[in-house]
Amino acid sequence: MSNPLRMLSLEELRRRTSMKWRAYDPDVLPAWVAEMDVPLAEPVAEAIREAVRTGDTGYPAGTGYAEAWDGFARRRWDWRIPAEHTALVPDVMLGVVEVLKLVTGPGDAVVVNPPVYPPFYQFVAHLDRRVVEAPLDGAGRLDPEALEAAFARAAAGGRRAAFLLCSPHNPTGTVHTAEELAGVAALAAAYGVRVVVDEIHAPLVLPGARQVPYLSVPGSQDAFCLLSASKAWNLAGLKAGLAVAGGAAADELAAMPEEVGHGPSHLGVIAHSAALRQATGWLDELLAGLDENRRLLGELLSRELPAVGHREPQGTFLAWLDCRALGLGEDPAAVFLRRGRVALNPGPAFGTGGAGHVRLNLATSPEILAEVVRRMASVL
Repeated sequence: MSNPLRMLSLEELRRRTSMKWRAYDPDVLPAWVAEMDVPLAEPVAEAIREAVRTGDTGYPAGTGYAEAWDGFARRRWDWRIPAEHTALVPDVMLGVVEVLKLVTGPGDAVVVNPPVYPPFYQFVAHLDRRVVEAPLDGAGRLDPEALEAAFARAAAGGRRAAFLLCSPHNPTGTVHTAEELAGVAALAAAYGVRVVVDEIHAPLVLPGARQVPYLSVPGSQDAFCLLSASKAWNLAGLKAGLAVAGGAAADELAAMPEEVGHGPSHLGVIAHSAALRQATGWLDELLAGLDENRRLLGELLSRELPAVGHREPQGTFLAWLDCRALGLGEDPAAVFLRRGRVALNPGPAFGTGGAGHVRLNLATSPEILAEVVRRMASVL
């Protein structure tokens, strides 16, 4: 087996023209946005080459992507995805927007669990919905009391409300348990809150944890989840996503405007489907490499930045670092960038609980990861 994270040199990576490698000056080492430093899985690359050879570059059609996800979900999680309960969407966040349009109206509330993926705030606000926060607890897990209080505020006066859940959680890497998710479903039913789950990192659960699809837990029949192969196989530039409805919500999903399905890239659907069907061995090699990197990061921080608080992520390829003891202010990422020439995601953008933190992308080679930490330590 070969680790995809060890296959590309820094020189090769710097020839890329994507956001990760072009947003900052050439002397900055990027460890921020969720792009991985890996080559394409060969089955994915071959599927793209074949589509180009045959000119298969039109509009997406059919249920092939849903069927590819169904096969993957059956094998990995023993969960079935009926194609008739799905809709093709451009990507996960645009899919979230379309689902929120189905279950809420302007001015209604959407509950989130900070610190959380910044676009949750941005897209919800742009949709003219109100954000209500239910912060994670001190261990980075769902807090039932905070969630119940947020649901009560969100649904006050009989208004429609939704809960936008990140599973696994970005940026903490928390993988929610079946018990936690069943608790969410029970609270949502009690307060009439509709649950919409971003499961984009679902294939990226690391050894020691188990992904539980939200729609597999009791009481989730009126919920929705959003899936995409983009994170696990590094396909953000090949757009495709899948919205999945619980059995009681299938008719609502069917009411999604037909033109939403025009947004995904046909090449994206081809690439994602090849990943799900033919590149699971590559994914397993990646997961082993990420497992090594999360342990390495812990060792590097213990040696070079022992004051930084860190909890090993259970899933994703992201690490959430508590830098408050370093005395670098509310936005230590700005200091690391200015003085260390390393780019990390600023914690304050993740909402309540983000001040003094940074998010680090560990999906890179061990050598680059070590240099990231060395540059961080150099600012002290």
